This record gives sequence, structure tokens and C-alpha cells, in this order.
Amino acid sequence: MHSAGSEQHPQPTRRGAVIWLTGLSGAGKSTLAATLAQCLNAQGHASYVLDGDALRTGLNADLGFSPADRHENIRRAGEVAALFADAGLICIAALISPYRADRAAARKACKTGFHEVHVSADLATCEARDPKGLYRRARAGELRGFTGIDAPYETPLHAELVIDTAGVVAEVSQQQLLRYVQEHVLHQALGQVLEQQSPQPAR
Repeated sequence: MHSAGSEQHPQPTRRGAVIWLTGLSGAGKSTLAATLAQCLNAQGHASYVLDGDALRTGLNADLGFSPADRHENIRRAGEVAALFADAGLICIAALISPYRADRAAARKACKTGFHEVHVSADLATCEARDPKGLYRRARAGELRGFTGIDAPYETPLHAELVIDTAGVVAEVSQQQLLRYVQEHVLHQALGQVLEQQSPQPAR
């Protein structure tokens, strides 16, 4: 029992989920993921952000950017995301994940709700933002196999949600994502809890 004034810690939802944010570098995936996690934790829903850049400094530090290494990068990320969801957390994965087949494999690995969110911004917008200077380096030939420049990005065909971050302010995109999660993830989790609490017929 928590004493008055003690800190409340987020609790895992009864039913975990994976919110898979895919899109070009600079589209806004990491910002959306961080904001969503902050909102969920504030509401008492345990979540975890699985960030592509963070993965490449640890778990996937041995991988490069060849098609085979990109495939393995997403395979590992998909399996980790599935583990978080299986534990009842909402895992927010923010990865470019350029290939449809790899995103489909991540969906298959998840045994509970998988929600593909295309964070859509055109190449010109992403290049104009270029927060890490990666597009500039790619255009200069310093980076090879950079998604959107000399490596493909396969746009999702059946994403559960598309957020166009090019033509709206950040707050609007954040509200779109939060509203979707509230309606399609938290609502499902609440429904399952209520169902479990309903009186069962005598046998």
C-alpha cells in the first residue's frame, strides 16, 4: 500500500502493444515516441521507447547499413518489442525500418496488438530539418546507403495510422498519435479488464 504522497509508478497494462513508428530520418519519429511515452506514463500506463539510434549503439552495434544488416537490425528490434508487449507494456518502436517485409516480420513476431504508424514527411522537408546533419553528409558522399538518398524507403501500404508531420505543427501530430493510442490500444486493454471482472455464469 502506498502511503499518502508516495510516488506512483506506472503499471503494466493487462494487454501490451507495439506502436511501430516508421518513416524517413528527420520525419519526427523520436519526438513523437518520447512525447507519447511521457503522456502514457503520466496516465499510469507502463511504456518503453525502443529507439533505432539507441539500439545501434548497443544491441545492434555490430551491424552496418547493408540490406542484410538492415534486415537483422529490424529482426532484433521486432523480437525485443514483442517481448515488451508480452510483458504487458506499450512498446513504442521508433525506427526508419525501410523495408515492408521487415516490418511485416516485426508484426508477425508480436503476439499481441501491433500498430504500424507511418510518420510521413517528404524528403525535402526531412532534408530541411536534418537535425543530425546526415542528409548533408549523404549528399556529400560521406554516407553510403542512406535511406531516401541512395537507398530505398518502401512506404507502408496498410499502416494503421498515417501522420503527416510536414504540414502541421508538432503538437497536432502528437495529439493524433495519442488519440489513436487511446482509442485503439488503451480502450482494448480496458475492455479486457472489464471482461475479466464480469461475473461468470455458473457451470
